[in-house]
Amino acid sequence: MSGTPAPAVLAVVGAGPRATGLLERIAANAPELWDDTRALHIHLIDPHPPGPGRIWRHEQSGLLRMNSMAEDVTMFTDESSTIEGPVRPGPSLAEWAAQFSGRGPRHAPYAEPADPEVLAELRTLDPADFPTRRAQSAYLDWVFRRVLTELPASVTVEWHRTTATSVTGPPEGPQEVRLDGRDDPLTADLVVLAQGHIGTEPSHEHRAFAAFARRHGRFHLPPAFSADADLSGLRPGEHVLVRGFGLAFVDLMSLLTEGRGGRFRTRPDGALQYLPSGREPVLHVGSRRGVPYHSKTRYRLQGPRPALPRYFGPEAVDALLAEGRPLDLRRDVWPLMAKEIGYGHYHELFHAHPGRTTLGWEDFAGVYDQLGWYDAEMTELVASAVPDPADRLDFEALDRPVDGLAFASPDAFQDHLRTYVTEDVARRENPEFSADLGAFLALLSLYGQLPRLVESGRLTARSVAEQLDGWWQGFFSFLASGPPGFRLRQLLALSEAGVVRFLGADVRIAADDSTGTFTATSPTVPGHTTHATALIEAYLPGHSLDRTEDPLLRDLHRSGALAEEVVTDPGFTHRSGLLTVSPEDGRLVDPSLGGPHPRRVALGAPTNSRAVAAFARPRTDSPGFRQNDAVARALLRALTEVAPTVSPGAGHASVAV
Repeated sequence: MSGTPAPAVLAVVGAGPRATGLLERIAANAPELWDDTRALHIHLIDPHPPGPGRIWRHEQSGLLRMNSMAEDVTMFTDESSTIEGPVRPGPSLAEWAAQFSGRGPRHAPYAEPADPEVLAELRTLDPADFPTRRAQSAYLDWVFRRVLTELPASVTVEWHRTTATSVTGPPEGPQEVRLDGRDDPLTADLVVLAQGHIGTEPSHEHRAFAAFARRHGRFHLPPAFSADADLSGLRPGEHVLVRGFGLAFVDLMSLLTEGRGGRFRTRPDGALQYLPSGREPVLHVGSRRGVPYHSKTRYRLQGPRPALPRYFGPEAVDALLAEGRPLDLRRDVWPLMAKEIGYGHYHELFHAHPGRTTLGWEDFAGVYDQLGWYDAEMTELVASAVPDPADRLDFEALDRPVDGLAFASPDAFQDHLRTYVTEDVARRENPEFSADLGAFLALLSLYGQLPRLVESGRLTARSVAEQLDGWWQGFFSFLASGPPGFRLRQLLALSEAGVVRFLGADVRIAADDSTGTFTATSPTVPGHTTHATALIEAYLPGHSLDRTEDPLLRDLHRSGALAEEVVTDPGFTHRSGLLTVSPEDGRLVDPSLGGPHPRRVALGAPTNSRAVAAFARPRTDSPGFRQNDAVARALLRALTEVAPTVSPGAGHASVAV
């Protein structure tokens, strides 16, 4: 029609939870920021279904589960969200699932999942259950469909079920996105990269192990996403070294036991017993700590929710940056972080279990406020106010529970670790120890502050490499991202059945050409060597722009059109493998421009925003939701200002899903 402007066009590479969250924020902010007389067409590019994407797709084993309770998963903002755009509440996974059993209201658009097993799970899902990933896939699919209904009539979405291979275009003009299997590129005004977790080609060490495996007819699995791993080459009864004791190990453990026909049954004493199928390999597992991640808590706070953050909020970060000096994470920042976690822990202990303390909360907190975490007076305060050492927070003991221990035989270590795991599961399922949950909530509150420290450039390069990306990320995952308790009870049963064996801490893996086997040693069991004919690297692929499997990022990297985060001190350089983006609006830094590219944005896992999750616990003021809102508002403003672009495929009225 004469006088009608051509549609604005946005291309989003990746259609998983991150892209869905961005669309939700576009829908929420459009009434304020978008002129409804002009059309906006959004291309979603992903070979996997929009909403779940690759990681949460339905087509994976029903044995794989989330490590979060159903009530702790949401894609929606709420009253805690500190965002500029409007808050639009929505159901958590648990609240959404309740509609299928009649326990909750229906949520439009209503449709029962097609998979009868998923529907049966949702009908019986308790808020405190740890759902299957297929259940989360159904929830994310519904969120995506709901978002489509909330977009203004002037905004349309088209899904391209393929892979984006490149993006080109000048900073002052339209961008062309090439797609696998399509001759003509898409033309867009702005491009958002939201690919999520991306695989990488094997490192030099992994290539060397793979070559060894080929020479000797052995099996080697480099770091991979569990749902994508091909385990068919492992033979029944084969001895397998497994390096990594986190969530990837738990997934692989399930696939190689229950996934091969084994069963768990409950004995009269309540413990689990494993009944092998005879098709299982024998898993010898070790890691840096030598123990599995701590079990997730399965209870709610017993006392009032603490006001967080208190000691490591924006004001504390401002004060650190105002000092104008290089910062070391362990020396300058960790004491504030530790005090924050301690506050969450002791707030719950004093309010929910006052009989285990000798002071009133106000008296304790008044002194606690004035002390540093590592002050001798703090140690004295806690010791006098909290008589039982089991109620005190000891980070060093938590972090390295088998440090300094040595066992005369592998069997002695098996007994020790089974006792450790049994006690950990019991503690995490006993509300008498709900102070652990208080610490966990405080731990979550820290994440929103850390990116500012990195972006400021004040953290030393060694601190970023060895402490932030190294120790801190590992410690957080170990303490807060562990498996549900039932998985560790299964681990105990598998250990007793001889299907899983524990190697110890600081495990060292090597390849022995003389025997044609992989070997593992650990100072936890001095003098003992384990030989195996297979090796599994049970952890996720690390970030690497040099070795990324994503063709678009690989192309941008080779052309010099993106910046890898590099932090440098005299004599030390750290390359994080992460995309550098502007902190305000996520624009992709382009070295050839000397700054952010005005038409390219990147969000999520591959960026130096660092682990900003795509979904979150309700009422935690999610950093990911804050980022989505800020970027959505910036995109809508920028799309309003750009000159109209005609795009092949524009004008589609709906998305095909």
